[in-house]
Amino acid sequence: MTGAAASGPEQALFPELPAGAFAKQDPEDDRAFYAPPRLVTHIDDAAMAALTNFYRHMLPDGGHVLDLMSSWVSHLPADCRLAGVVGHGMNEEELAANPQLTQWFVQDLNQTPALPLDTASFDAALCCVGVQYLQRPGAVFADVRRLLVPGAPFIVSFSNRCFPTKAVAIWRALDINGHAALVKLYLERAGFGAVRVDLLADGRAGDPLVAVTGHA
Repeated sequence: MTGAAASGPEQALFPELPAGAFAKQDPEDDRAFYAPPRLVTHIDDAAMAALTNFYRHMLPDGGHVLDLMSSWVSHLPADCRLAGVVGHGMNEEELAANPQLTQWFVQDLNQTPALPLDTASFDAALCCVGVQYLQRPGAVFADVRRLLVPGAPFIVSFSNRCFPTKAVAIWRALDINGHAALVKLYLERAGFGAVRVDLLADGRAGDPLVAVTGHA
């Protein structure tokens, strides 16, 4: 999928964004880019600990959780009792190495934003350091809302790191405050309510980390 092709229908959902907002520098198939497993973390230890603590307070006890754009780690608290965690990602080896996932599947959301999961089957959804790569965020976020029970949280977290050739143009053009406003727009346009922004790590001693949470 080329950047130009991805930006057309999605652009109509966000008319306030500039033309080409969802284009990428690298228009080649994302599946080829993500084919080699990357068993690394994309935020530092302090940011990971802050995210885990945030999840501890936000996730429902005994709930079913969707971990969107996941990898070999999910940053979930070890003491959080969950009924199951379904992971989605782009690399089979990474997902298979994640001990916190009870199920997982591979899917390119820029090609197919609809997820093969049942309506109202999750009590929370997570997306950690992946939102910057979505070329169809409105469609993806709307389908995540379909999957959540009423009132369930969708927690989208991000830092200031990315693969720049795969991040969309609007993400590359903004600072971290702009990123928070953009993700808030994505959530609100997809029908999420009570959207809040939390600064989990301020970046003075390491990686910054922001969580934007909306409720279905």
